[in-house]
Amino acid sequence: MRYVFLIAALAASAAGQTEQFNHVKWTASAEQATVIAGGSVIVKLDAEIDPEWHMYSLSTPPGPIPTTIQALEPAVGKLTIYEPKPLRKFDANFNEDTETFEGHQTFYAKLELKRDLAAGALTVTLEPRYQTCSGTSCIPPRTRQLPISLTVAASGPAQPAIPAGVTEVKPRSSAPAGTSAPTESDLIPFLGLAFGFGLASVFTPCVFPMIPITMSYFVGQKGGFGQAVTFCLGIIVLFTGLGLLATAVLGPAGVNHIGSNVWVNAFISLVFLVFGLSLLGAYEITLPSGLLTRLNQASGQGGFIGTMLMGLTFALASFACVGPFMGTLLAASVTGDKLRPVLGMLVFSGGLSTPFFLLALFPKWLKKLPRSGEWMSRVKVVMGFLVFAAMLKYLHNVDDVMRTGFLTRERFLAGWVVLAVMMGAYLLGFVKLPGFSADEELGAGRLVFGMAAIAMGLSFVPGMFGARLGDIEAYIPPPVASSVFGGSGQQDQLVWLENDLEGAFAKAKAENKKVLVDFTGDACTNCKWMKANMFTRPEVASVAKNLVLVELYTDRSDPVSQGFQNMEAKEFNTVAIPFYVLYDPNRAVLATFPDRTDSSEKYLAFLNTAAPGSTAAPATAASTVEFTPFKTLDGAPLSPALWKGKVVVLNYWATWCVPCRAEVPEFNKLAAELGPKGVEMVGISMDEDGAELVKGFLKQNPMKYTVGMGTGSPSSLPITVVLDKAGSQVQRIEGLIKPEELRAVVLKALGS
Repeated sequence: MRYVFLIAALAASAAGQTEQFNHVKWTASAEQATVIAGGSVIVKLDAEIDPEWHMYSLSTPPGPIPTTIQALEPAVGKLTIYEPKPLRKFDANFNEDTETFEGHQTFYAKLELKRDLAAGALTVTLEPRYQTCSGTSCIPPRTRQLPISLTVAASGPAQPAIPAGVTEVKPRSSAPAGTSAPTESDLIPFLGLAFGFGLASVFTPCVFPMIPITMSYFVGQKGGFGQAVTFCLGIIVLFTGLGLLATAVLGPAGVNHIGSNVWVNAFISLVFLVFGLSLLGAYEITLPSGLLTRLNQASGQGGFIGTMLMGLTFALASFACVGPFMGTLLAASVTGDKLRPVLGMLVFSGGLSTPFFLLALFPKWLKKLPRSGEWMSRVKVVMGFLVFAAMLKYLHNVDDVMRTGFLTRERFLAGWVVLAVMMGAYLLGFVKLPGFSADEELGAGRLVFGMAAIAMGLSFVPGMFGARLGDIEAYIPPPVASSVFGGSGQQDQLVWLENDLEGAFAKAKAENKKVLVDFTGDACTNCKWMKANMFTRPEVASVAKNLVLVELYTDRSDPVSQGFQNMEAKEFNTVAIPFYVLYDPNRAVLATFPDRTDSSEKYLAFLNTAAPGSTAAPATAASTVEFTPFKTLDGAPLSPALWKGKVVVLNYWATWCVPCRAEVPEFNKLAAELGPKGVEMVGISMDEDGAELVKGFLKQNPMKYTVGMGTGSPSSLPITVVLDKAGSQVQRIEGLIKPEELRAVVLKALGS
């Protein structure tokens, strides 16, 4: 609690310190106060920089924050800035040259006014934004508004020219150093899954037998590498086109609604039923012979066009077996970024076409492949059982959205048990389906896979009686307390309100509790996983039961759900689910938590977020700074409870802060030397541009200790705060710290 007390006590900057930390005095004046509509005016901006401080130029290379000057008046059509020659020198902290200004500097702004201005008085406001640094501290960017009074007339004197000695500032074309494009943390695993699905599709009964047929096409063709690439392009073009179609059709809201739409899920269930019956041998699925005949005739002409058409024909003919893989992949892709369907299908088709590309280059490898025979029929039948199991998942989505209550947990799992046991019995020879001869002996491989299938089926049985089944809980109906085999455990003790946000806040005020809002969905797999596997953990349930819990469904088609989805998008700039928000009783947002997590510690840190000032005592202006709450670089709450019982060195820094960079090597040494003795080194970044900038910086400048993000605007950086084992502040140092001074303070707090 003392950590929370201290951090809350440091939560506000003194308003009276604003002018103290400017370090630059700005004045602005027009060279000529009268201007015609559509004409231009030259404004002179003088900047007086305090001694021992410097300001970065408007065109300084990437690294520190450059100065910018903008016009706030819409009457200005174009603004051109001219700056004096800066001092350029190498800065070891940025590992490159930087440009700075010191002392008195004069800038010029050329304002080109719009032609439709009416005659009369006009005030134009220019706003410089600038960062200043000394040898020991840096001040976060400040802004100043400089009004300029002008008179718009029918005619006026010619404006003076820009004086010599200044240079026009060109638009910046490169991103700041150390930045990187934001990437989703799970994109690489998703693409790996897509490539694996593509490779697995090769061994399906619709694809594998086509290998020798397809390779025979290349025997009479010339071109080698080019022909192989062209054939694969035919495959890639078709499947990637499907991804482009999904991207064009689905908007941000459609991504969420697609998974819960009754008609979509019913259609997928029907498709899986058709595929499953075909794979079990009820009938064969073939494309219209006329279409394939025309494509074959076109491909028979040879050349690169014929080869690409051959690849297109192959892709169409493989649909009967590739469909389940492709459907699963598209269903997974639409829950992420809008480009995922395209990337997923591109990588999927790449995996599917890779073996054909290699065999086209090296046809001798074809002789080493196993011949297609009864083993292919066995694969086909096993796929049929698996497709039926997947069909039940989509039927459950239909049942869940329509709330019929027909496909209960017991019935759903009974279906999976039967399918798994039947699959095992088939592999062991007890169920007669295509793929086995009557007199064929039972081999070791069949025996192992058959027993594994039956064991898997039997493992689902406890779930019918309320037992938890781990990760697969996300894909099956939850236990219902009123059912014959009602569930039990901590989860059932948690009371969730549904779509009653106003009731949740009324209850929170009456009981003085925080509100946990869960933006969720009927067909959201990760939402169900969190409810079944995170909230059932005793350590999480014990905290959650002291909150007011409310679920807001955003993926239904009714106006209420649409309203909650709009609320999530407007207030939190996302429509992804699950998305958790912790409020205080007065509707103030305390913390947010996106997506699913396997870490109880991270989720508990989120749930235990305290209201700002809830346990704080008044703090003096001399020791205050706005920087709470803390978060990890991935956006999760960073709880001070993690440091309990340790001496903590909190260092507030930023990538643009020169002395902050200079301190990093010493902090790395401190963490390595005193970390094992009970010292926790924590760097809290105050960068306004977010965690992606910090991640890019850390790749070039490793910090070998905990790094998080703070909020607010400190008066200057760096700031270092040392806390003892009880969480009390030992010392607070502003500016560049001397290594020997910091070490002495830390050792004293350790009792050494």
